[in-house]
Parts: sequence; structure tokens; C-alpha cells
Amino acid sequence: MIKPPVLRPGDLIGIVAPASDVRPERLAAGARELERLGFRVTYAPSIFARQMYLAGSDTRRAEELMAMFDDPDVKAIFAARGGYGSVRLLPYLDEERLRAHPKIFMGYSDITTLLVYFQQRFRWVVFHGPMVAREFADGPGHYDEELLRRTLMRAEPIGEIDTSGAAVLSPGVARGRLTGGCLSLLVSTLGTPYEFDATDAILFLEDYAAKPYQVDRMLTQLRDSGKLRTVRGLIFGEMTECVQHPHQDYTLVEVIRDRLADLGVPILFGVRSGHSDNRNQVLPFGVRATLDGDRAKLIIEEAATSESATGGSE
Repeated sequence: MIKPPVLRPGDLIGIVAPASDVRPERLAAGARELERLGFRVTYAPSIFARQMYLAGSDTRRAEELMAMFDDPDVKAIFAARGGYGSVRLLPYLDEERLRAHPKIFMGYSDITTLLVYFQQRFRWVVFHGPMVAREFADGPGHYDEELLRRTLMRAEPIGEIDTSGAAVLSPGVARGRLTGGCLSLLVSTLGTPYEFDATDAILFLEDYAAKPYQVDRMLTQLRDSGKLRTVRGLIFGEMTECVQHPHQDYTLVEVIRDRLADLGVPILFGVRSGHSDNRNQVLPFGVRATLDGDRAKLIIEEAATSESATGGSE
């Protein structure tokens, strides 16, 4: 995997909107928080464009993304928000233009599409984590600042991720490549040229407001497609608001156990990343990790960034 150059104090972060439209006041609040952390920010004036539920046309959003990778002054690229629309960019992306400039790229939710694309087309390490007009706009407490700095600003093994409050659904210890993202977005890649690869993976899955039967359906589709045959371990996020109604007489954990317990791999539920209400954690995708289902621990075994100015490979 190709690791992007480490982020340093004072570096310029480019903000992009590959999916839904962005509210100016939310972007401004997120930009101020990034500046408080010691970074500079930039974004295209066209980021506030709107076309139905999108941040402007597909070509606008694609060009905005590529321009941030082209710009040598921009050292990392953070998504403003998710929503919908990233998948519509893929036919417009110039792979050779992008491939030449590995950089930190971070987001979650609909941005899962781009996380998968960059991992599989370019073998880049990418980052599932807070977004500018979401967690950064909400300020400290809504993202894990210490882990953010440890992951993006140090080219050294990251170590343990905070799994306090997480529940073991299936025991065991597994080692593999950490990858994943938003469950519904991963399922949407099946049968397309952009289908995600879960071979030998510690697979992280999370979603927001998906009813338990919908989670069941998506997990069943992953099983039926063969995607879970070579998975070494599974980690679920908090699965915020994933309920049928307040008085349902079963839990989402029971649904997951029913569909996945017979896989014989360790399964952990409740790790804070993505659609989490507080202290959203950065997870680097593409690096080696250990899932210890006996002790409810997730350990990132290697650095996610490189000291090299042009990125390094592992």
C-alpha cells in the first residue's frame, strides 16, 4: 500500500464536496476548527454550488477533487460532508492525474465510495474519519483529536484504537488489512466495476438510520455475494439510529449475531467511527490490524502515513 505524506503543523488542507450540497455557515465553522488545530484551509468558491441534492454538477465536483490533488500546496484533502453523489464522479476522474499525487484523503458515509476507489485503483491508504461541515463544525468532543494527530501527523505504528463500550459478538483473534466503510455504500458497489475487495480483511461496517431488517438484507447480500468468505474479522460501528421503532422486542446485535455468528470470525460491535454521536475516530484503511475479540481490542499494527514528501509504500 502507498502511504501518503505525513501532515505537519501549518500544512494546507483542501476541503471538497464530492456529494451533497454544503451550508456556508457549517463549512466556515469547520474551517475555523481546523485552523484552531494549527492548519490552513482552502476550498473552491464553487463548493457552495447546488444542483438538486448535489454540490453542483458531476463535472464540477470531479474537477474540484482532481484540482486539490494537483495542487502541490495542498497536503491533505478532507470531505465537507457526505449525503449522496460520490459514485457519480467516478466516470469523470482522470486516474493518471490522480495517481501521481498520493495525499491524505478523509471522510465517511457517502465518501466510502471514494475510499474504496482510491484503495483499489491506486493502492492508497485512506482515512475513514470526521468531516469538515459535520464533526469539525461541531467542535472538540465530536471527534477524537488525539487519535487524529496520532494517525495523520506521526509516521509510526498507531497502536490501540479506543474500543471502550464495544461489545464482543464473537470471540477469537484475527489479523488482516483494515478496510470497510458505510455498509449501504459498500453493498452498492457489488456487481459494478468498483466492487470492493474484502480478501483477508478486518472489515469495518457502519451505517445510519438503517432499520434492522435492512441491515439483515445488506448482510445477507454480502454473504450471498461471497464477500464474507475470506474476511478474517468484522467490526461494527455504533450503527446510530438503526432501529425499527423504540419498542421493538429485539436488538440490532441479535440480528447481527443471527446472520454472522456462524462465520467463525471475531466480531466486535460499537467502535466509534463514521456516524457516531461523539468523539468520531479516524480509522486508516489499507493498513495491517489485529482484532482481538477475546479482549475487545483493535490494534493498528503499522503507520498510516510516510515521512517521504511523495508518499511511501509498505
